[in-house]
Amino acid sequence: MMGQSEFYLVSTDHLETTLWFRDEDDFKQGMNAVALIASVAHVCVVAFILMSNHVHFLLQCSKGKAALFIESYKSQYSRYYSKKYGVKELLRRNGVDIREIPLENESLERAIAYVQANPVAANICLSASDYPWGSGSCFFRPSPLMGTPLESLSKRKQYSLLHSRQSVSERLIIGAEGYIDPRSYVNIHLVESVFRTPKRMNFFLLNSSKAKRRLENDSDIPAFRDQVVSSALGDLCTTLFGTPSFNTLSEQGQAEILKQVKYRFSSNVHQLSRVCGKDYEEVCHLLETV
Repeated sequence: MMGQSEFYLVSTDHLETTLWFRDEDDFKQGMNAVALIASVAHVCVVAFILMSNHVHFLLQCSKGKAALFIESYKSQYSRYYSKKYGVKELLRRNGVDIREIPLENESLERAIAYVQANPVAANICLSASDYPWGSGSCFFRPSPLMGTPLESLSKRKQYSLLHSRQSVSERLIIGAEGYIDPRSYVNIHLVESVFRTPKRMNFFLLNSSKAKRRLENDSDIPAFRDQVVSSALGDLCTTLFGTPSFNTLSEQGQAEILKQVKYRFSSNVHQLSRVCGKDYEEVCHLLETV
């Protein structure tokens, strides 16, 4: 049956000067949007990860459905983002790569591991199962799925949760964290049957390209999550200059803030660029300002 299936790894380009997800509520909305779009598009989610400035999905479907899924996901989340932050068309030009994953030579195992290893490679957590914004904690987990069935909520509460009036799967479960638990829609049985044992899955996670990059370039990986640094940047602006807005500061003030953040959080230029909204060259210039 799996031999007749198509699998596609869907990845978005990294946003360089802003974040997909600025805070925990954004991540929760992003998680709910995965469940919503997968249900509406009739797409099987094998594994996925939501990072601060990009996303990855491994889908079991046709290429056309994979393309429809990611465009619908970007559109759904962009509407939420625009309403909350007043930023329009955040993701319209965000590039997408869709590539088919063959079923031979353990390619499917490596693709799943590649997706799941993202937060570990980014120095966010110790293991893939520790990261809440994706499917990392779904597999080889003995505890039962607990929570509130989405269908038991009123239509008004469902809309408040999903920011959509579209009908979704009856099987979706809201976990204790306040968003739809991915275990209620991710194809856990498929993943566990592919790896067969937790030990074998862990082997692929530790040997994925993402994990190896972390080991080889550990000194150049930020020590704190983008959301932590973004919040700290606003706090520093208020503390040092009496305003939470980085963009209203003079060039000298912006330079001081970026130097403070770099020193306190060991942030690299790419992270500073994402959290302050300036391109790489501008951040380099500000860091060099005397």
